[in-house]
Amino acid sequence: MECCCGLVTTEKEPVPLKSIEVELEVRDHVATVVSTLLYENKEDKPIEAVFVFPLPGDAAVCHFSATIGQTQIVAEVKEKQEAREEYDDALSSGQQAFLLEESEQSPDIFTLSVGSLPPGESASIRLEYVTELAVQADDGLRFCLPAVLNPRYRPQGSEDAGVQVTSVPASLVPYSLSFSARVSSPRPVSKVESSCSLEPLQYLDTEQTQATVKLAAGHKFDRDVELLIYYKDAHRPTAVVEAGQASAKPGTLMADPVVMLSLYPEFPQSVMSSMASCGEFVLLLDRSGSMDCPTTETRQQETRIGSARDTLLLLLKSLPMGCYFNIYSFGSGYEHVFPQSVEYSEKTLEEALKKVEGMEADLGGTEILQPLKHIYSQSCIPKQPRQLFVFTDGEVFNTKEVIDLVKKNSGSHRCFSFGIGEGASTALINGLAKEGGGHAQFITGTDRMQPKVMQSLRFALQPAVEDVSVTWSVPKGVSVTVLSPPITAIFQGQRSLIYAQLSGQSSAAAEGCVTVKYSLAAHPSQNQLRFSLKPAVDSGLTVHRLAARTLIRSLEGEQRDDEGPRDDEAAKEKKKKVVELSVQSGVSSSFTAFIAVRKGDGEPSKGPLQRRNVPTPRFQSMPRVAYCMMSQPLCLMSSPAASFSGMPHYQMLRGGGAMYDMMEFEDSYQLCEDKGCGVMQSLTQGGHRANMSLRGGGVDTSGLMEFGDSDELCSDEDSDAVEVAASKPPPRDPLLQLVSLQKASGCWLLHPALAAALGKTSEETEKTKPSAANQDVWATILALIWLHGVKLDAKEEWELLAMKATSWLRAQKATCVAECVAAGNTLLGCSVQKDVLGL
Repeated sequence: MECCCGLVTTEKEPVPLKSIEVELEVRDHVATVVSTLLYENKEDKPIEAVFVFPLPGDAAVCHFSATIGQTQIVAEVKEKQEAREEYDDALSSGQQAFLLEESEQSPDIFTLSVGSLPPGESASIRLEYVTELAVQADDGLRFCLPAVLNPRYRPQGSEDAGVQVTSVPASLVPYSLSFSARVSSPRPVSKVESSCSLEPLQYLDTEQTQATVKLAAGHKFDRDVELLIYYKDAHRPTAVVEAGQASAKPGTLMADPVVMLSLYPEFPQSVMSSMASCGEFVLLLDRSGSMDCPTTETRQQETRIGSARDTLLLLLKSLPMGCYFNIYSFGSGYEHVFPQSVEYSEKTLEEALKKVEGMEADLGGTEILQPLKHIYSQSCIPKQPRQLFVFTDGEVFNTKEVIDLVKKNSGSHRCFSFGIGEGASTALINGLAKEGGGHAQFITGTDRMQPKVMQSLRFALQPAVEDVSVTWSVPKGVSVTVLSPPITAIFQGQRSLIYAQLSGQSSAAAEGCVTVKYSLAAHPSQNQLRFSLKPAVDSGLTVHRLAARTLIRSLEGEQRDDEGPRDDEAAKEKKKKVVELSVQSGVSSSFTAFIAVRKGDGEPSKGPLQRRNVPTPRFQSMPRVAYCMMSQPLCLMSSPAASFSGMPHYQMLRGGGAMYDMMEFEDSYQLCEDKGCGVMQSLTQGGHRANMSLRGGGVDTSGLMEFGDSDELCSDEDSDAVEVAASKPPPRDPLLQLVSLQKASGCWLLHPALAAALGKTSEETEKTKPSAANQDVWATILALIWLHGVKLDAKEEWELLAMKATSWLRAQKATCVAECVAAGNTLLGCSVQKDVLGL
């Protein structure tokens, strides 16, 4: 069709979504988000606009309404199939209808359908959800508004086609986003940081307990909108009791008061000072094609896979002697460094590092399920607690299936997850850690992966908390129904949330008490919190909705566990409970949907409505070849022997126009070279395997995206840039150079490579060595002085391996340590004290 006025898709179709306005209200560690989406039909016929977009995986969607002119229609929550039928019936009869539903595969993807929008008419959609903010390692609270929805890989043989998404590079998103936040807390707000450009923080009171901040104009949709909120004297244990809804049915969750407890356990210092020296550390690395993306737009040479390799170096060097380890990597298939976990030694460490150095993003798709099954099939090693570290950009289709597998095996391990890059699935990354009793981290924007991973390693080396129990003490006549799943993991300084329903009557001055008991390194410990049973004033129903969401997720998990011939009746009963709770609380679930119909005198539809798919942004920095190809029309040739059968298949989550599949580009496929693009040559020379974008099942390129009118694949300038990027890797960080030379035992050897890493010559390091000093002792003290004196700002990255070095030095019982420290300071121009080194 010819382009009409207004915004258009890549297929020259008008985009009815004009703008998104987001208002965030943060109260302490709970966020309420209100999004307003403005639609306008500038065509000459009625349309149906369909928008698939991401939300936080743990969000409780609790309000959906539409305003047309002066009329507001508030949606109801109904069983999903019933809601869909009502929506279709409304469109067939010429009425306007609005449908909002959660994906059945992943709770962080929603579909919004705006049906039968007449020519020239506008509709304003209001969507509201509540969520808890995650605590970061530096005590910040993280809020993330997902703006990026990347392709989700669908494994071969998947029966469910799932929801599909129209997505375009961030620079081509045809609607605007405005974002403002209001933060309030009993404690002062010290600062608010973001990966996006913000306007200055504005305080609303002299105590600085309330503040507002806005997203700067011109957001490019190249990243999620992330806020890090810092309070002074943060993370005190708190309890909020919220009154029930007067109109709700007596005895139900929404009618009774609900309490939300935030506990921050503090472990005894004597226990925390002794890190574990055992464990089985299993590292699982994503090597799918999308891991070849640059980490950020500003650091094009630094890829996700490259950053992951550097992180594995730090991680492996920081492991304690006496532990066991193995490394798995996955794509369409999976590989492992050792057939089973091996004891950590100089020999096994060197062998693993050689394999890690050669790891590229060349294994195709993102099939994480099979390697997880293989890992769980391996017998656990006695007295070596299993710790699983998962590194992925989160572009997984079968999220719930993966999380259920981790949950099923949660008794045998702890799972620490890392979401790499913009658009990583929050449902997957948080779900892995939550069900695996570990900790989740997201690496976005300018974040460095290394400090976040080392923080999780510290958690993994903390003694495992066992025998966790929660007991309640409440006045006579009051009963407690706990709505949260049992606490299975507790980490120093990290929050544990508990929701509970309070039934019965008590006096206004009555108090309750909750006690969390656990065993830590064979030491019994407990934390206690007393709280008033008097409901807070003006808290709305936020706590009830979060509690309902928590219970809904638990029931959904139990329902999936029960599915199958044996427990089909039990699964149906659980589904019925989810639907009842979702309808009663007004909170979305995978079995329900929000439906709103504008009753009117519409004429029956005379045919299908024109469907308009609203594109969502994906992370612009695609793998380097794919990005080059997608910025220009695609030219593809296939040799006569080319076969597309059996290739892994990427599902762009929504149909219409912007579809492509990422698959490995084998030798039988070749890029059109009549214009001298030379992209293939430049990447193969750089040692990378190329990735290509096409639709599985044939050589038909009609469904591929076009973003220009040139008939070239890439300009000469583009191919030159790709060639330079592939052939000139960034220089290695001096810290990583030094770390790579450390031995498994923790020591360094006096070697020319060490001298170079320290910025000295071999002659300088050898001549300044005190005569009585052992060479390895001298080399190790030099490395420690350099770390403390030159790289103190990166201490969280090297602290664990430095502790290992210090332990090695103590074991040597060297007599000239003070002399070595003095000589080392002189050589390196530092002034590090002996006690600072832990000696």
